[in-house]
Amino acid sequence: MELSNKRFESACSVLTQDISTVLMKTKAKFESTAQEIILRTNRPVCIECPDKRYYFSQNGCATNKILDQPMLKTSKKTLFSVFQNICNYSVYTHQKEINNGFITLKGGHRAGICGTAVINEEKISNIKDISSISIRIAREIKNCSDEIIKKINVNKGVLICGSPKSGKTTIIRDLARKLSYDYKVSVIDERNELSSTVSGVFQNDMGLCDVYENYPKTDAITQAVRSMAPDIIVCDELGEERDIDAVIKGVNSGVSFIATMHCDDIKSLKLKTLAKKLLLSSAFSQIVFLDNKENVGKCKAVYSLSDICLS
Repeated sequence: MELSNKRFESACSVLTQDISTVLMKTKAKFESTAQEIILRTNRPVCIECPDKRYYFSQNGCATNKILDQPMLKTSKKTLFSVFQNICNYSVYTHQKEINNGFITLKGGHRAGICGTAVINEEKISNIKDISSISIRIAREIKNCSDEIIKKINVNKGVLICGSPKSGKTTIIRDLARKLSYDYKVSVIDERNELSSTVSGVFQNDMGLCDVYENYPKTDAITQAVRSMAPDIIVCDELGEERDIDAVIKGVNSGVSFIATMHCDDIKSLKLKTLAKKLLLSSAFSQIVFLDNKENVGKCKAVYSLSDICLS
């Protein structure tokens, strides 16, 4: 199902030569399973997979344990070099992304950045002394939403729930692409995780979608309803009250929504104040729960709003 097995290779391309050489030796093992490459100052290089976490000895052997023998580690100098590679040696042009904690890379990968925040007027104005970089490897899986499409009515609002790394973003990206050939679809890509736009070019196939990249959800939903007249709006990660209010306003304008939310099951969903407000608004008539990260993208259960007691 994977569009291309070159994504692991492209994610490694921003690494320094010494680390890239070791990881590419293990390409056959990790190219279809690796989720993240994590670099931490003076700590072993790490690859996160759905089942295990792997490290590397200096001779290039992969292991799920940190051994007594010398390990492949990331020096402060190496981490800075990778950061420069990620920014394409132009930190200033990526300042907004850096302040938000991640940078989108060519190929759709996302590099998360951890370090010391520089605060100016109660807002993050920069991140210095970078101590960790996590490269989340993009997985564009065509037709991965086929199972869910058979079980839902896209015209009546669909909320897709799951734990982190359960495949929510991958699923709704494919949903948006497929639906765009039959409906007018606007995609609210606030964090640039759906289209993974780099220099105005989508790194992922968005079909005929109209994409609002890096817009705040509230502004993008308002503009989409006002100017593009979509049948369906797709957005990722509803988590703030203003997001909920914007969705409800959009639904009242006659638009259907497909969105995601962090939540494992009905019980925990009903305990979320914002989720309960969203469900009481009837913005979504169907709730889909994805399985855990060991079964990424698999549908665990589908509920209709009438199945859920919200009292």
